[in-house]
Amino acid sequence: MKKIIAVTACPSGVAHTYMAAESISQSATGKGWECKVETQGSIGIENELTAADIQAADLVILTKDIGIKNEDRFEGKTVVRIGVSDAVKRADAVMAKVEAFFNKQ
Repeated sequence: MKKIIAVTACPSGVAHTYMAAESISQSATGKGWECKVETQGSIGIENELTAADIQAADLVILTKDIGIKNEDRFEGKTVVRIGVSDAVKRADAVMAKVEAFFNKQ
């Protein structure tokens, strides 16, 4: 089973951060993949990814609308950067591209 991890954040740190997290999670689990999403919102970091989560991940998705805190922990991993609006509105299309990436390996 593929394991996806993600970090979502938006400039205001409110609704879109959590909407993106939910959309990514639903789309990934719909593909049968394991998924954990950390949110970096206005109240800080929630559902923080552990070192074990990062080590086990096949792919990291980061929203790119604002700087992600502690991004250096993903060094050496395959990272995909998407806009928070794409995570909310086009998560299925993003996951289709991720699936194509996995199929090439």
